[in-house]
Amino acid sequence: MTATTLLDDATQARVVAAYLKRHPEFLSEYPDLAAKLTMPREQGAVSSLAVYQLQSLRDKNAELERRLAELIEIAAENEKLMERVHALTVALLRANTMEVTARTVAAKLSADFHTEQVRLLLFGDEPQLPRAEWLQQIAGGAEALPEFAEFLQHSEPVSGRLSAEKLTRLFGPNAGQIRSVAMMRLGDSGILAIGSHDPDRFQPGMGTLFLKMIAATITAALARSRDIS
Repeated sequence: MTATTLLDDATQARVVAAYLKRHPEFLSEYPDLAAKLTMPREQGAVSSLAVYQLQSLRDKNAELERRLAELIEIAAENEKLMERVHALTVALLRANTMEVTARTVAAKLSADFHTEQVRLLLFGDEPQLPRAEWLQQIAGGAEALPEFAEFLQHSEPVSGRLSAEKLTRLFGPNAGQIRSVAMMRLGDSGILAIGSHDPDRFQPGMGTLFLKMIAATITAALARSRDIS
């Protein structure tokens, strides 16, 4: 049994009070404790501890309000993205040929998603597809893209910065303008790449839910168009 446990309550209270007098910064180091202390209801000026408690609560409220505002902003952005993904899906459902499907992908991603560069790399050789800067037909399939071999082994989208070799393969003479990229595998149909002039537009570790949804929608639309034709 220690000496402290032998002291009565009054003596222990005096010991605590003396300690706090010698260490006035104690509550600053333990703000949670200060928030839990209660003050006597007295008339006149509010004590400094009560002011400290009030300020602590205000700070916590301000932080909660800031976080809530961020969540509301994120929710609003996600709602807009969902609307754009829905619009893309509806437009692709109306497409009845490979050409219309490919053109719809390029047009909707460029206009609705405000992207500077869109690239469709489709495996195979479809004579009805248009000759366009945004479309590459890869007759040799995945084996003809060795620089993307590792990426094509997985189904996860990739976002961020790419090597100069990959940028050139995707965007050709426009590669020097691209600062960040979102790249999606379209099943066995090919690759979709979205390039931005903004280095922060697509970053490693960013959420990929909407990228997956876009990739799945386009993959299904391409397969449907092939079946129709």
